[in-house]
Amino acid sequence: MPPAEAPAPRRRNPPAEPPAPRSRNPYARLFRIPGATAFTIGNLIARLPMGMFSVSAVIMIAGARGSYALAGAVTATGLAATAVVAPWTARLVDRHGQARIAVPATVIAALGSLSLLLCVHHGAPDWTLFASYAATATTPNTGGMSRARWAHLLKGDERAAHTANSFEQAADELCFMLGPVLAAFLCGALFPEAGTLIGVVLLLTGVLLFAAQRSTQPPPRGRTTVKEKSPLHARGMPTLLAAFLATGAVFGSMEVVTIAYADTQGHKAAAGAILALQAAGSCAAGLLYGTLKPSGPLHRRHILCATAMAALMTLPLLAAALTGSLLVLAGALLVAGMATAPTMVTGMTLIQRRTPEGRLNEGMTLAVTGLLGGIACGAAGGGWVVEHIGPTQGYAVPVTAACCALLLSIAQACATSTPGPHPSRPHAASAA
Repeated sequence: MPPAEAPAPRRRNPPAEPPAPRSRNPYARLFRIPGATAFTIGNLIARLPMGMFSVSAVIMIAGARGSYALAGAVTATGLAATAVVAPWTARLVDRHGQARIAVPATVIAALGSLSLLLCVHHGAPDWTLFASYAATATTPNTGGMSRARWAHLLKGDERAAHTANSFEQAADELCFMLGPVLAAFLCGALFPEAGTLIGVVLLLTGVLLFAAQRSTQPPPRGRTTVKEKSPLHARGMPTLLAAFLATGAVFGSMEVVTIAYADTQGHKAAAGAILALQAAGSCAAGLLYGTLKPSGPLHRRHILCATAMAALMTLPLLAAALTGSLLVLAGALLVAGMATAPTMVTGMTLIQRRTPEGRLNEGMTLAVTGLLGGIACGAAGGGWVVEHIGPTQGYAVPVTAACCALLLSIAQACATSTPGPHPSRPHAASAA
């Protein structure tokens, strides 16, 4: 018999390499996605002028024509034109792609701003100011396009999408907090047209950088032969847009009432800093909210956030009525602002859920349009109460608007509680 072979020596498995440490910061994980940092930088540059243009236009027109009424009417005309044109621009973006539509639309808007600058500088008739500023309505909703990219990149990852929406809301708050301050500084330190001119440069630069990142943009939907369902007809969408209208009224009335209240206290110049605290509180709360793991049904979270917003909006009213101190009011606004960002984040997430597939830019632009309309209505309502009743009582307007937003959120949840087809699923006719 052949001799038995010696057993082969046992090989020791090499020690397993320790797994790469996973960052606990959800925002760090978000920006590890290839291309995310690049399109975010371009979007932030393009978004900053959104808070600059109206303030720059008011300073420029009022300084040259000596009429705040004319300046306000021109900016209101631009807002109304935007409410009409923006959803159509977003629909084209969904159909043909972000880069193909956003760049020419931005060029048209930039030419409108430059036309306004030249008309004011050279003393053109008043009607040319209205026509020029109305042309800026083609400015694309850069925040909505950025949210659409996140939704495309993070499809199926609810927690990451929640973090991305929170980041975008914090970016909105930051840009609308810094934009007016930067515009006022440029117009005062350089020349009255500086805010508009630099805003145009930033807008064009940011949109070009954003549009150049083709790898992260959602695929265009293209034309279809089937009649498509409008986002306005999706289940619960009208009530949800009405809630955005009420939330916008909170912002618009708070701004006007705070300016008037600071003026009666003899510190009108401090109103900007006080309002900046409200935006800072909202920005910080939005970033913190993005680090939390979402739990429970989305509509229930929206109701809870709207409840917190309605409750905290009573703090400025109490501070003005009981203390009369601007310092106490500033602290109350800081705390009150912390409930607005979570409400907006959950609201935008609901918009994404309710919008039919392939029309996300249009759905979110409708939400922004509702928000802008609410800001205009809130500013008008707050101004009326301040003039006819008093600035302290004016703080009841944002409280009322926040309560309306809460009731509409509850109504939206009730309207969508019954089972029905998901907006992203094609109907039988479409499938056929």
